Amino acid sequence: KRGVEVRVAIDAVGARYSFPSIVPRLRRGGITVARFLPTVLPGRFAYANLRSHRKILVVDGKLGFTGGLNIREGHDARFHPKHPIQDHHFRIEGPVVAQLQEVFAEDWAFCTDELLESEIWFPPLEAVGNALARGISAGPDSDLDKRRLTLEGALACAESSVFILTPYFLPEASLIGALNVAALRGVEVDIILPEANNLAMVKWASTALLWQVLQRGCRVWMSPPPFEHTKLMVVDRTWLLFGSGNWDPRSLRLNFEFDVECYDKELAAQTYELCLKKRAAARNVTLAEVDGRSIPIRLRDGLVRLLTPYL
Repeated sequence: KRGVEVRVAIDAVGARYSFPSIVPRLRRGGITVARFLPTVLPGRFAYANLRSHRKILVVDGKLGFTGGLNIREGHDARFHPKHPIQDHHFRIEGPVVAQLQEVFAEDWAFCTDELLESEIWFPPLEAVGNALARGISAGPDSDLDKRRLTLEGALACAESSVFILTPYFLPEASLIGALNVAALRGVEVDIILPEANNLAMVKWASTALLWQVLQRGCRVWMSPPPFEHTKLMVVDRTWLLFGSGNWDPRSLRLNFEFDVECYDKELAAQTYELCLKKRAAARNVTLAEVDGRSIPIRLRDGLVRLLTPYL
């Protein structure tokens, strides 16, 4: 109503988590909305698994927000006080904002054929602060496994500590190997997962593979409610990765994701302290506990783990 140009791109499958759909309401308000890869259209059903998991907000081309937070009632404790969600989102200024905007513009052109190229979308940007950062756009449209290679590279460079916060932990063999090699080199590897997961089958499949990292010295922690939806990785209190990506096959191979890697000792140190607080409140998971599951539970977890590529 104030004359601001607004574009909203919503994943077609993700939009179904909200009922009734928000799309008609937005359009009635004069907002231009597009659905990413609608699966009900003829010829599109084959792409039903390829979802946009990105969480990007850009204001005036100068201020960006990204992280794990979805813009929906499910992420607001006022609407769901019995099942609150805890998350962390980041405010960004400087040249990285143009990278967020570029990714959105590419998605928007794919959905609508409209090109967002003018200066109102891409104004000149100057560096803000001293952090070295870049955006990492990844998805099934790329031949390069950028997210996996970024994670493996960070683990290979780790010298003292690694903190990982993720709601969904189903790493592939190469990442499990990288975690274990880091732990065997003497790096403290701490993996913090939610005690109660909103996706039970993911929790079962994840439990079935925890022994693979526990037996090599990685430490696993279960955080108490509220459900921890944060996606963070901190290495040596110097480097951090945040964004939309999880440690699971869907984020590594099927989803369109956006993360930011950042070299900044001050921000990394603050994030490291946050991880320490979360670890202090969490419960340590031991190899004996994982091995001590009853046969029916181990059978259930193992069978569900076979479905890992589709969870």
